[in-house]
Amino acid sequence: MLDHIDMEIIRCLQMNSRMQWKQIGEVVHMSGVAVANRIQRLEEMGVIEGYTVRVNEKLMGSAYCVFIIVMMKDYRHTSFQEFIQQRDVIKEAHRVSGDPCFILKVQVPDHHSLAQLLDEILVYGHYRINISIGQYK
Repeated sequence: MLDHIDMEIIRCLQMNSRMQWKQIGEVVHMSGVAVANRIQRLEEMGVIEGYTVRVNEKLMGSAYCVFIIVMMKDYRHTSFQEFIQQRDVIKEAHRVSGDPCFILKVQVPDHHSLAQLLDEILVYGHYRINISIGQYK
């Protein structure tokens, strides 16, 4: 069971996963050791699944963020999911209810790479794309 202190610790780690336990302790009015124990418990419970790094995709060479809405031709979702796993440019993939079957978040370096990926997706279904023109959160 999570309490308000656990939630505040999680919020701190979501903002900066490198935040020191002592710093988090100052926020939640606990010692660094007590915070470390809580974090370990949250990890053991599976609430905290891991730690990650946010990168600037443009500086990494992926200038375009594209959202691809995929409508499957048939029910070969398993093979499409395998296709998704094999493509590093696909950063997120969500199976959704409603008209589209999947929404993909893709980071590509250029239009040619996007066109190549879209050609590959046509094997599984048709698509619509939305190119991000700015990120606000």
